[in-house]
Amino acid sequence: MNDRATILMLHRFHDPENGIEGLDPAALADGLAWLRRNDYELVRLDDLFERMAGHGPPLRRTVAFTIDDGYYDHALVAAPVFARFDCPSTTFVTSGFLDRALWMWWDRIHYLFAHTEAVVLEFLLGGKALRYELAEGRAAAAEDFVNRCIAVADEVKQRAIVDAAEAGRVTLPEQAPPGYRPMSWDELRAAERLGMNFAPHTVTHPILARTTDAQSQWELAESWRRLRTEAADPVNIFAYPNGQFEDFGNREVETLRKLGFAGAVVGVGGHTSAQAFRDDPDERFRVRRLGYLPALGHLVKQVSGVERFQQILRAEDAA
Repeated sequence: MNDRATILMLHRFHDPENGIEGLDPAALADGLAWLRRNDYELVRLDDLFERMAGHGPPLRRTVAFTIDDGYYDHALVAAPVFARFDCPSTTFVTSGFLDRALWMWWDRIHYLFAHTEAVVLEFLLGGKALRYELAEGRAAAAEDFVNRCIAVADEVKQRAIVDAAEAGRVTLPEQAPPGYRPMSWDELRAAERLGMNFAPHTVTHPILARTTDAQSQWELAESWRRLRTEAADPVNIFAYPNGQFEDFGNREVETLRKLGFAGAVVGVGGHTSAQAFRDDPDERFRVRRLGYLPALGHLVKQVSGVERFQQILRAEDAA
């Protein structure tokens, strides 16, 4: 594993007061304590990218933590836990979210499905009729709609959300309700003082592959510009919304390169070798991460290389 590092990806953190069933901060603390006891290097993401590029000491049991989106619990719940263990973490923030210009589109979907009094919800998604029998499970229906929205153009998705809310007779609040709210820029700066750092994640969190050239360019450039005006030490590494390889393309890679980014991360599980990072100029814009799970045994497998070895064996068996 000396040629590789582990980049971990997190999202929400448990906050029962606001109904958020995310990662329990006690479970995060247990994982960080184990990493410290076992002499793992916990590094900033930009420092890791520098070392992957061959600048600085070689990788040695190296781990970097990342968090996506910019919710309030990242700054208020997670940042103090990371600070307790002197562990750097990089949070990718959606600038329009922090500016209170929007709230996350998938949260709007879950909100409307949870709050409608309708028994059946019928509406159009890009000309295709959708029908959900809500007695069969609201959360599952909402998740199905979210997944369908990933595959359509951004304007089609936004129109369908409005239509679904109208069909369900739900008024979507202009500002995100408490459990869905972003951190504020002041909370971001307070988290920076605790050791958390921040990087861009677009302005509105669209699926970039479904946007026009103009919107794609603007989402990348404007989110970086906005973050630089608010954060003391912004990180020039990008995270693609949703983060699957089909969710972005060479267009986005070239834009990021022109903007001077050191690289970008995806949401696809796996490791990137330092050798590949140096040999392929595009590899640094497609760096894989592993989703963080609360079970300590799973973390041990991820950072020790056991999980990677198991993945290789599964791939060979399938060949």
